[in-house]
Amino acid sequence: MAVSTTMQAVPAAEEKIDPKKAFAFLAMVFGMFMAILDIQIVSASLAEIQAGLGASSDEISWVQTSYLIAEVVMIPLSGFLGRLLSTRVLFTVSAAGFTAASVLCATATNIEQMIVYRAIQGFIGGGMIPSVFAAAFTIFPPSKRSIVSPIVGLVATLAPTVGPTIGGYLSHAFSWHWLFLVNVGPGILVAIAAWNLIDFDKGDKSLLAKFDWWGLAGMAAFLGSLEYVLEEGPRNDWFQDSHIVIMTVVLVAGALMFFYRAFTAEEPIVDLSAFRNMNFALGSSFSFIMGVGLYGLTYLYPLYLGSIRGYDALMIGEALFVSGLAMFMTAPLAGFLSTRMDPRLMMMIGFIGFAAGTYLMTGLTADWDFYELLLPQILRGCSMMLCMVPINNLALGTLHPSHIKNASGLFNLMRNLGGAIGLAVINTMLMRRGDLHYAQLSEHLNWGNREAQEMLANLTAKFNAAGMDGANIALMKLSGMVRQQATLMSFIDVFMILTVLFVSLAFFATMMKKPGDVPKDAAGH
Repeated sequence: MAVSTTMQAVPAAEEKIDPKKAFAFLAMVFGMFMAILDIQIVSASLAEIQAGLGASSDEISWVQTSYLIAEVVMIPLSGFLGRLLSTRVLFTVSAAGFTAASVLCATATNIEQMIVYRAIQGFIGGGMIPSVFAAAFTIFPPSKRSIVSPIVGLVATLAPTVGPTIGGYLSHAFSWHWLFLVNVGPGILVAIAAWNLIDFDKGDKSLLAKFDWWGLAGMAAFLGSLEYVLEEGPRNDWFQDSHIVIMTVVLVAGALMFFYRAFTAEEPIVDLSAFRNMNFALGSSFSFIMGVGLYGLTYLYPLYLGSIRGYDALMIGEALFVSGLAMFMTAPLAGFLSTRMDPRLMMMIGFIGFAAGTYLMTGLTADWDFYELLLPQILRGCSMMLCMVPINNLALGTLHPSHIKNASGLFNLMRNLGGAIGLAVINTMLMRRGDLHYAQLSEHLNWGNREAQEMLANLTAKFNAAGMDGANIALMKLSGMVRQQATLMSFIDVFMILTVLFVSLAFFATMMKKPGDVPKDAAGH
């Protein structure tokens, strides 16, 4: 009984936010923003980096792949490291290492150096992301989550959304080196602030003796190979490529080792017991799907504008800033509603809004521009915030504080894996459905099709009049038009699948319980 009274007295005493903790938390949030932003800020300017380093089209994709593989290993590992070293040491080392690796990336003179430096940057920087989620749900009382949770949700979703805009501007106005140099000043400030302000917990050095090296090796092989297969699979026709087959074997072996050690080791490298909590399990599933939507749409919009509309990186960034603005404007509303509305209802509204935005995109044509994309982008940005805030609260808000560090790593891992798997599926769909639509459309463009014959004759005459080889150029032009239409139809197929996915999530949201419905001690075991 005395323990219960003490537990109840602690939140009451902490109702006021300590200014030192608030400043420390803001520094951590900014560090997380840099780590997440660095994925998309580079993706928008890969062509410039490729030209600067003299890399091939196959090699340049590894600038992204190496970062993602390293980051996806560190994110779940950060829970153990946070308990071993303390949040202060882990976050300071992560911020300082990320900054140093950014300098190395900017000074890379060939593609091999860039790949190594990006892997270092992704691995070290990955430690900042889960630390912020853990801090948000341990250092602040539940009454302040309406302020803290929207900040975390906004940064986690805004950073990848505005990445193409910032990346396009930096590479256009300066050079690709500034995609990395832009991290240096803020990174130094974040590292200094983290070391001087963070004092949330103490490290437990005794955990080092129990460090599960076999579990780490299994996890690295499992998650690293999985990320590789998902990144390279669509480009290399999956199991037709020998490297994909080999990495799949490594993936399976690593997964078996990792899960065996997770359930048998005295101190597993990643504690999976948080998944016994139904809210956390469902919240992580929703986070996985939100990763599909977040990273999938951040990929699809620029791909459409670049391949169909012919936009460069800066023009794409200018066209897509609306989603980021919508998220920023909706964050205070999401915080306000989180204390006055059933979070499950908030999620349902967000999922339905997301589905409405993707459904509007099923009317896509080759003429769509800023104004046609305006409403879908607004719906996407607003809905993302309405989903993320309650998902964070429901998934992590019912866990015992001792489980938060490990759970936040798993929660963020699920969002990243959702993005990786979503992008692999989307890329495969775009290629397979594009080829299918091309074949179907080509069947109708035969010598019995009068309209096709007339168009071909007109194009031939037009190019002949200009002194060119009219017949061949007209065939190439017609083939290009068919390919463009087939590509558009494959985009529409993907948007329709995403619509169905998010409509179905609106129904599953009713399965979750509000944080207040689950006792803390029950949630923690």
